[in-house]
Amino acid sequence: MKLQQDQVWQTANGYVRITRLERLEVEYKQIHDLRSREGVHNHVTKKEFCRLLKGAVLLTKADIDAAINLP
Repeated sequence: MKLQQDQVWQTANGYVRITRLERLEVEYKQIHDLRSREGVHNHVTKKEFCRLLKGAVLLTKADIDAAINLP
């Protein structure tokens, strides 16, 4: 899997959205609820970020839209 900017991953603790991707560093936002989009910005190395994503699921655009539009 190739990392790309604006990808959204579902983890056990919530969601992770890549906000800026560089060769060796990643800035991401840890989000608990996709509707509110409130969360904490973090800056880590790419290696640490890949460890964070272990066991996470990459969401498609349809998955994200479905999570936002829940009743």
